[in-house]
Amino acid sequence: MKTMTGEHLSELMNKLYRNSMEAMIFIDEEGNVIDMNPAAEQIIDPQVIRRIRAGTDESFCQTCKGYTDEQELISCANCYLDYPQGEFSSFQLFLKTKDGGVVPFAASYHTIDEEGGVRVLMLLDLTKQQKTQEMLQRNHMLKYVIKAQEDERKRISRELHDSVAQELLSSLVDLRVVKYMDVGEDVLKKLQHTEQSLTRLLDDIRHLAVELRPSSLDDLGLEAAFRSHFKWMEKNYGLLVKFSAELAAARYGSEIETVVYRICQEAVLNALKYAETDEVYVRLCEEHGQLQLVVRDEGVGFDMVINEAKGTGLGLYGMRERAELVGGQFTIHSAVGEGTTVQLSIPLPKIEEKPEVEA
Repeated sequence: MKTMTGEHLSELMNKLYRNSMEAMIFIDEEGNVIDMNPAAEQIIDPQVIRRIRAGTDESFCQTCKGYTDEQELISCANCYLDYPQGEFSSFQLFLKTKDGGVVPFAASYHTIDEEGGVRVLMLLDLTKQQKTQEMLQRNHMLKYVIKAQEDERKRISRELHDSVAQELLSSLVDLRVVKYMDVGEDVLKKLQHTEQSLTRLLDDIRHLAVELRPSSLDDLGLEAAFRSHFKWMEKNYGLLVKFSAELAAARYGSEIETVVYRICQEAVLNALKYAETDEVYVRLCEEHGQLQLVVRDEGVGFDMVINEAKGTGLGLYGMRERAELVGGQFTIHSAVGEGTTVQLSIPLPKIEEKPEVEA
């Protein structure tokens, strides 16, 4: 290892002081600021710097808003300025900055001159890291909430299908048996009316169970769930969904399948409500290592520049949010008189090929 001369080392340390991204603030044993590097001057209010340099108020407390200890997020108890012998090699500090208000910093506080009582406070802005962490926590919480919702939908769907619907079906069978008994004309008409009401109710419950969580999605996968859903849409609403699927795999994992199904369900429902069309085109395929969903209609469309999308807009927000949870990209294109196209792309995990074993 090449040994540097004192002069060369001094030059490098001076460059570090001038060019470091970390703010360096030098403080004497009385807690007064005696110097700071350019990075520190970029974050501290110029008026505070002027007062420090003029000797009007050299205290660092003008800028410091407290640090995080074991009891509080922001505290001034046992201040590092008053207790330099404490463990202050790594802690979180809050400063009032000239641009960003009160900002969190990763801080370290070291004595560099025992005899003169000079210490250095080194600071690194944590704003970006905290935003990243908050986004990560938000996404984890959102995933948890959506999973809890889907699990509860599944539970209620199974309960409706296996319990309520079966009880209604049993009651229908009993009514049909009674119809063939020797009863009066008035009673027979009443039985027929009740039978029709129960039949409609049974259909509604079955539809509600499917809407909550189609069993075909869990048991058979996306393609089967889509075909069943689109057939029901055509039967009940007269909306013809022209569906094509080119999938390389039978299943894609519960989380991805749920996201794709819900986004497609919402997009088709929006077309039914607002597009003023009786045809929708849905394509589901694998391309370039991604699962692709396209939902397109040739309806009235809307002007995206002036945000004339009908409805609350919460559906579009929810679709985009669901896509982000699985690392997908959600886009929507529309123009007045030219219809609307919703696209979803989700990257699929690469499957490692197992090496062939020679015989």
